[in-house]
Amino acid sequence: MEVLGIDIGGSGIKGALVNTETGTMLTERFRIPTPSSRKPEEMAEVVAQIVRHYNYSGPIGVGFPSIVKKGICKSKGNLHKSWVGVHVPELFEKHTGCPVVVNNDADAAASAEMAFGAGKDKKGLVMMVTIGTGLGSGAFLDGKLIPNFELGQIPYKGYDKIELWASAAAKEKEMLSFKKWAKRFNTFLKYVELITAPDLIIVGGGTSKDWERFSEHISIETPILPAEFLNQAGIIGAAMGAVQQ
Repeated sequence: MEVLGIDIGGSGIKGALVNTETGTMLTERFRIPTPSSRKPEEMAEVVAQIVRHYNYSGPIGVGFPSIVKKGICKSKGNLHKSWVGVHVPELFEKHTGCPVVVNNDADAAASAEMAFGAGKDKKGLVMMVTIGTGLGSGAFLDGKLIPNFELGQIPYKGYDKIELWASAAAKEKEMLSFKKWAKRFNTFLKYVELITAPDLIIVGGGTSKDWERFSEHISIETPILPAEFLNQAGIIGAAMGAVQQ
């Protein structure tokens, strides 16, 4: 089935048409910067712009960078606090005129990797970590999703959450080398190991394209792989979510 998948991030909102049966992107990715306000109405209008770009009128799958339960945003994540309590699918449906299914963005990316990528046919507990404005995480146990497994929200030292210290945004803000930043990311991965004892960790998100530049500085016991779809996993998994409901 051909479905529009949209991946919402703290710095950019990306979309593409996806064949949900094969996990193949059928079009080039179209990206619009996330509005600086990161408020609901402004971001919903960007989603609508992406829909209009593809002249699309079918079901839409959206990966959203926060905890979503029964359609309701439960925490602001890296967005504006006014998102809390918003029924995200209803907001996007109002702006697009299309039926919308919303899942956590890391859960969406993990779904794509488990179905078609690095996690295919893997058993046990598989954790996917996405590196971007924040640190997302998606968990699958024997192929079944454990939703909203947001380990990037763990408090760390003087930070409200560890992603403020170890994400790609922190690397950019503090102008850290890959080596220095990777030591921080490795600390985060050690927490992931301690809390979940996974059988496999998959690294995705925007920074995964630079895997070869920092992987040598990762020293954890758990097997770790880069995402096969890199930063496209979120779009593919979002589209898949629209037909799995």
